[in-house]
Amino acid sequence: MDRMDDEISEKETQMETHLQTQLGSRIRHLRVLCRTDGVVLYGSARTYHAKQLAQHLVKELTDLPILANEIEVC
Repeated sequence: MDRMDDEISEKETQMETHLQTQLGSRIRHLRVLCRTDGVVLYGSARTYHAKQLAQHLVKELTDLPILANEIEVC
């Protein structure tokens, strides 16, 4: 892993931690993938509102666009 990968991994971890703190148990198996062209969200939620809230929180944390919100509502 090079320095850029370390920085991306750290950013992903920080974003995941912030989201978990804000959302609690509303999102399970949360994973944030930061790419050079944007962010992809993964996980599962019980409500569409929780999925949208996660997306809104990510928008506050980064200027990168959200490429996909793959959080499954089930």
